[in-house]
Amino acid sequence: MDVYSVIHTVVAPAAKALWRPTVRGLENIPSTGPVLLASNHLSFADSLVIPIIVPRKVAFLAKSDYFTGTGVKGTISRLWFEGIGMLPVDRDDSRAALASLDTALEVLGRGEAFGIYPEGTRSRDGRLYRGRTGVAHLALTAGCPIVPVGVRGTEKLQPIDARLPRIVPVTVAFGEPIQVAGRFDGKPLGRARRELTDEVMTAIQALSGQEMAGVYNERAADV
Repeated sequence: MDVYSVIHTVVAPAAKALWRPTVRGLENIPSTGPVLLASNHLSFADSLVIPIIVPRKVAFLAKSDYFTGTGVKGTISRLWFEGIGMLPVDRDDSRAALASLDTALEVLGRGEAFGIYPEGTRSRDGRLYRGRTGVAHLALTAGCPIVPVGVRGTEKLQPIDARLPRIVPVTVAFGEPIQVAGRFDGKPLGRARRELTDEVMTAIQALSGQEMAGVYNERAADV
């Protein structure tokens, strides 16, 4: 049994029993085929909660530091993040954004699920920031649906300055898939990406209940 199977057979049920998350709309996630899960982003814990809840493997990107540690701690960290479907990315590399899109397309090309945060980084004030068009680029290139995701409470589960998670109410809601096939034929690509991204963010806001910030979020140095 590989690490992923162990985590989803043992760790996932234990985590759900401990935190008892409220989950809605899980039936909206296709059981097979490429799909993007586009979520709001309140905490690092989002990338742990969503893969634990979703019954199929969901790949997320994580900074490469989590995969390069040494000794027992480094090995445990690498196995854990690989086991929940995380893929390393060097966020300090100027080419990281393009590389991450290529990685996502590889995952989708294999018919798998990929998780993405259109805001680009976590919200530090609880508002929902404007989506960047990478999510639309991926969906239009891969021809796959986008399932909007709204998480609530994860900023309290593991606050930015906390090293260990806490037991707090968490809600994860999955909206109806947004289909892209044939919808933007003949439309300029830039406009199609923007319109689709805005549609995704509107759907996420309906699920998360957040206030729209109306501007892009910028990554802080310590995020």
